[in-house]
Amino acid sequence: MKKVTKGQWNGYDTYTLHSRELDVTLLPRLGNNVIRIWDHVQQRDVLRRPDESELDFYLQKPYHFGIPLLIPPGRIRRGQFTYAGQEYQFDRNTANDNHIHGLHRTQAWCVSDIEEDDEGCSITTEFITSDDPNWVRQFPVPLKLEMTLRLQGAKLMQTFRIHHLGDRPAPFGLGLHTWFLLDGQPDKWTITLPVSGKYKLDEELITTGEVEPLGELEELTGGLKLQGMDFDTMFRIGDNPVRATLMHDDGYGLVYSADPAYFKHWVLYTKGTADQFLCIEPYTWLPDAPNSGLPNEDTGLIELQPEQSLELNLQLEMIHPEPN
Repeated sequence: MKKVTKGQWNGYDTYTLHSRELDVTLLPRLGNNVIRIWDHVQQRDVLRRPDESELDFYLQKPYHFGIPLLIPPGRIRRGQFTYAGQEYQFDRNTANDNHIHGLHRTQAWCVSDIEEDDEGCSITTEFITSDDPNWVRQFPVPLKLEMTLRLQGAKLMQTFRIHHLGDRPAPFGLGLHTWFLLDGQPDKWTITLPVSGKYKLDEELITTGEVEPLGELEELTGGLKLQGMDFDTMFRIGDNPVRATLMHDDGYGLVYSADPAYFKHWVLYTKGTADQFLCIEPYTWLPDAPNSGLPNEDTGLIELQPEQSLELNLQLEMIHPEPN
């Protein structure tokens, strides 16, 4: 069962990692997105997955399914900033002529390695940004991106390696927009996210850097029922554990954790009042970080030096109740 198999989605190759507990399907040639996690124990989909009939919508908005990559995450005011003497102009693709959710959409990643062993299986993919003229037009400093997925039992580990191929310092931020299914039962799901505050937004929905008290969301730190919640909210983790726990009343659920050195900002998003989905979104940088005027240690902006390599790690573990 600990193996990787090849399939297709709308004519594009997929690679599925198998364990006794989970099947995890990756779509490398359309954004390197984990488009499905099937839970064999519970016989259910864990993520919002794209149906084959939704190809056109997926191509338009690929970050509405699975575990899409946001490079960088969130909004950038007018899509513009200057860093280390280099001008950056991202496409203005959202309200107020701002940019949202980065340059990564449906780029084709290459599979560079597949491993299968007694403990689990893994796949590694890579993408060089200078191979994409549309990316280089907006972010002219070349990077090599690698991602490894490793599945062991009910645990999925996701490792990113970023390699700076240019000759000047470059700003870097990465986020994930992970769509967890609630099955139309928000009253049965509880989210726990140990946070120290929520970020204030301006009239253009861009974070100001100012942190507000949690107020009625204080329950998040110990467990908040999702019934009636309408989230599009960014939180600061502070010095708390960098993990979110989503649990069903029957003892089934998941723990989503990330590298505590980098993923200090997390978003919860329900796409309206909670019903079918809860997006849990770990970010390394605060949206619009290069324009904020705040120090990197506050915004999470990572300054990549020429020839530098960076590794970022996340983990998703399913929790299955003990059988009767």
